[in-house]
Amino acid sequence: MMSKRIPHRLYLSEEQMPKQWYNLRADMKEQPDPMLNPGTMKPVTEADLYPVFCEKLAKQEMDSSNRYIDIPEEIQDFYKMYRPSPLIRAYNLEKALGTPAKIYYKFEGNNTSGSHKLNSAIAQAYYAKDQGLSGLTTETGAGQWGTALAEACAYYNLPLTVYMVKCSYEQKPFRKTVMKTFNAEIFPSPSTTTNAGNAILEKNPDTTGSLGCAISEAIEKAVTTPGYRYVLGSVLNQVLLHQSIIGLESKLAMEILDEYPDIIVGCAGGGSNLGGLIAPFMQDKLLGKADPRIIAVEPASCPSFTRGKYAYDFCDTGKVTPLARMYTLGSGFIPSANHAGGLRYHGMSPILSKLYHDGYMEAVAVEQTKVFEAAVFFAKQETILPAPESAHAIRTAIDEALKCKVSGESKTILFGLTGTGYFDMTAYNAYLEKTMNDYIPSDEDLQKGFDGLPSIPGIQ
Repeated sequence: MMSKRIPHRLYLSEEQMPKQWYNLRADMKEQPDPMLNPGTMKPVTEADLYPVFCEKLAKQEMDSSNRYIDIPEEIQDFYKMYRPSPLIRAYNLEKALGTPAKIYYKFEGNNTSGSHKLNSAIAQAYYAKDQGLSGLTTETGAGQWGTALAEACAYYNLPLTVYMVKCSYEQKPFRKTVMKTFNAEIFPSPSTTTNAGNAILEKNPDTTGSLGCAISEAIEKAVTTPGYRYVLGSVLNQVLLHQSIIGLESKLAMEILDEYPDIIVGCAGGGSNLGGLIAPFMQDKLLGKADPRIIAVEPASCPSFTRGKYAYDFCDTGKVTPLARMYTLGSGFIPSANHAGGLRYHGMSPILSKLYHDGYMEAVAVEQTKVFEAAVFFAKQETILPAPESAHAIRTAIDEALKCKVSGESKTILFGLTGTGYFDMTAYNAYLEKTMNDYIPSDEDLQKGFDGLPSIPGIQ
């Protein structure tokens, strides 16, 4: 009877949409280690961040005490154009798998950017406009963040410069078209328009680029252009704060259905969608109210959690950002030009890194052919073509559901479907034509990145 009562899709009303973001750090028993100023190797202050970030975003970045932060009414109004997003019961997927597990997914693809990234993009553009800035710069990997920020900046008539990882720039031409539709200026990274880009190209002219490279260029552009600031779509504390709306909506929807997840699965690149999805459930775990299994899924080609080191590292290849203690492959690590898209970042959110290090969550790494196998299977059952990033979570959600088939347990599984894959047809085509390869870096490959980790007297 219970399964018949649960709809395929549950949409909250606009009135039920969260009015506050949730700051996970407020409930962490141990805080992530502070960022360090690369010049002094001392903890970064809020004022240290002002030349790079909007002032109110810098405040959010440093806030570890306020549990809830009000969402400005203007941002709430923008959210209502595409939120609340649906919580979907994957009945057809369950049937196809023959599993007793109950599978739910939170779908964030119902907006033009095609992903969850707009949740933070509009917030960051709002604070930039509120400060009276004249423009923004950013980087993008798969193009989802660049697309979302271009939309948000167009809404506030803010000029935007985007540095897009070169291999994605070449693989996804229509992502560029969407960004240009919203007036963004786009460069393949590394480019010849910055000192950081030129230095990287001089060292490796054939590089396919990385998010670390693109971050260096975007920051350089921001700090050398009057009235500009830099914004980032993942990793940072402020971004996980904005993305908490995903988890808050998910938890409320599941409460309405009298459900609670036994297992929560999210793809992990820098940590924005994973951190957002798990936030209120991790709060329950931290406060001893519940104990769900939380699983981060990353590409085997860029295994920050599963094979990285927990260490202080630069967030960019050009080594101009503050140092963050996180799981990292080294800021010089250049991932293979595969189709993991926005998951090809050398490091992981300091918040998630700390939680993983302290044993509050698990991590697995999966090969891209297995990811696309799951993506195609899911699309045939649920009719949504998932983004490659999202398909990492789908892969592991399916694996967990199949374990339930063997054990006979009726566990409740929640995963994040962060976006659609309609700009990723090159990747799908490679999989379907069997030209896709699985690249897994050797220990020697990874050691090259680890060798570049900074030496910090008294710390590491």
